[in-house]
Amino acid sequence: MAVNRLAFVGLGSMGMPMARHLVAAGLGVRGYDIRPESRAALVAAGGERAETVAQAAGGAEAILLMVVNASQAEDVLFQQGGLDALAPDATVVLMATCPPQAVADLAARVLATGRRFVDAPVSGGVVGAEAATLTIMAAAPPETLAAIRPVLDRLGDRVFHVGTEPGQGATVKAVNQLLCGVHIAATAEALALAEQVGVDLSVVLEILSGSSAASWMLRDRGPRMLEDEPRVTSAVDIFVKDLGIVLEAGRGAKAALPLAGLAHQLFLSTSGRGEGALDDSQVVRAYRALNGIKR
Repeated sequence: MAVNRLAFVGLGSMGMPMARHLVAAGLGVRGYDIRPESRAALVAAGGERAETVAQAAGGAEAILLMVVNASQAEDVLFQQGGLDALAPDATVVLMATCPPQAVADLAARVLATGRRFVDAPVSGGVVGAEAATLTIMAAAPPETLAAIRPVLDRLGDRVFHVGTEPGQGATVKAVNQLLCGVHIAATAEALALAEQVGVDLSVVLEILSGSSAASWMLRDRGPRMLEDEPRVTSAVDIFVKDLGIVLEAGRGAKAALPLAGLAHQLFLSTSGRGEGALDDSQVVRAYRALNGIKR
């Protein structure tokens, strides 16, 4: 059966464009965000605003959560009445980056009410959300995913069924974020070395981008490391959080993650200097601080 009545909670830099895509697809979207201006922006896009989470969820066939973390998801569903307000057979779609065990615990409480749960974290950042080209890593029983798949297809161009158990999507996202964080830190280290010895960074970046040393993150974040104040598409503090989740997942699996641990420390030190809201490419500032480079 088609899912048409949606609640969307979390109308931030990624959630808002995602909600707009759903509205543009002709779906009924009632949205909530703690910020009144975000609720007003959804109305301007053709959606319906809600003044509370429970109002947003009232009678909805599915609720999409694009919140910051598992704690916020728990608050939305259980403290603010989101789950009880949904239709009895509704689906909860958790799209935030959360620790796998926290996702599994939330899912158990949702499933106990007879509702469905999809663990569906995303990758692609603000750019992917705006272009509807997110990669979505969904874990749910096949029939549950099939019912919500048309909604997810409006948000991303790559929707993967990674497993049937809650937490499996979160684990795949943790693996993804491990590589992203380490690749950004490695790019920063390489460019910091070139900067330290006085090589033209634009030339170095051009060479690296076309060599076997290239990565997607080098090509995307490298140019921004050369800017003093680049546009923020993913903040330093996002990787403080996400690499923390990676390390938590590693502890749970008893897996050694030394590179992830070091990358986490670099992002943490950047944030600790009051630069957590800057674009994540600015982890390069941690290396400049270590090397005594002033810009």
